[in-house]
Parts: sequence; structure tokens; C-alpha cells
Amino acid sequence: MQVIGGIPENVLIDRIKQGDQTAFELLFKFYYPGLVVFASHFGIDQADSEEIVQDFFVRIWQHRHKINQSDSLKAYFFTSIKNKSLNVLKQKKRNDNFIKKLIQVSEESHSYNYDIFIESDLQNKIRTSFNLIPPRSKEVFFLSRVTGISNDEIAKRLDISKRTVETHISNALKILKTELKEFLTLLILIDILLK
Repeated sequence: MQVIGGIPENVLIDRIKQGDQTAFELLFKFYYPGLVVFASHFGIDQADSEEIVQDFFVRIWQHRHKINQSDSLKAYFFTSIKNKSLNVLKQKKRNDNFIKKLIQVSEESHSYNYDIFIESDLQNKIRTSFNLIPPRSKEVFFLSRVTGISNDEIAKRLDISKRTVETHISNALKILKTELKEFLTLLILIDILLK
């Protein structure tokens, strides 16, 4: 039986289920560093690794009543972080594919003059802008705009409210439009692609 802060893990879980934030903080501080390092082993940068683990613990707290004491908490935590990390990597791949598509559309368009853009600079600007979107918002954004999944389905899949889905999408679009505002014609293409 794992002992955390001098308290057996099963006792700690009982206290967390009852809403004991101090017990939850003990659990968080015990597992957080190792989970962040574990996530980074999948090729994810430090900031994203931290956000993955923080988001995971937020969900643990929100669904604390569902914690199953019969399972190995450590195994559950590390398996969950592994799955979330792999999902982030898949998301980054879809992100790259979307950027390539955006560049392709801009190159093929004859409605606007893109001679003023240097391809590498444009691609870097788009990539930088997408990287500013928090992982959760980016995940929701791509599920909605790239894979075409409805907001209701996204809400069910990610176990969040439809309103939260809409907020994530809105946040992602706001970041893109703010960061790419100097590329006015490109914004028109983004609006066309994302409708």
C-alpha cells in the first residue's frame, strides 16, 4: 500500500472523495513531478507536459467520487498520462497537416497577391500562432474544424459541457485572428477553411 505524506493512499482517497482539498494537494504534489517527466518522454515539451498533467488532475478533482480504490492509482495515473500524451502528439501531427493545407490553399489562390510573403516566414508565423493555443483548446478546435465532429459529440467524447467546447473554439479562433491580423488576406482564407 502506497503511503503519501504519512497517510495510506486508500485513506487519502477516502478524504479526497469527501472533498478534502488538503488530501488532494498531497496526492498532487506526490505524483505531479514524476508524471510531468513521464509525459516529456513522449517528445512533448515541458510546458505542454505540465499542462497535460495539470488538466488531468483537474479532471480527477472534478470526478473524485468516481475514483476506484480497487485499482492501482499509480498505474491508472501513468496510463492516463501516456494516453493523453499520445493524443497531444496526434494533435500536433494534425496541426502540421492543417498548416500545410493552409499554405497550399494560399499558394493556389489567384484572388490575392501573395508575392509579398516568403513561404518559410508565413509557415513559421502560422505554426507559431497555432502553438500559442493551449493544448485543450487546440484539441477541441481540431476535432471541430478539421475532423468535422459536432460540438455535442466533442462534449461527450471529452466529458465537458457543450458551452466549454464553444469557449475553447472561440479562444482558438481569437488567438489565430489576433496573431495573424497582419495577414489580412490570409485571414479571409482561414475564415473560408474553417466554415
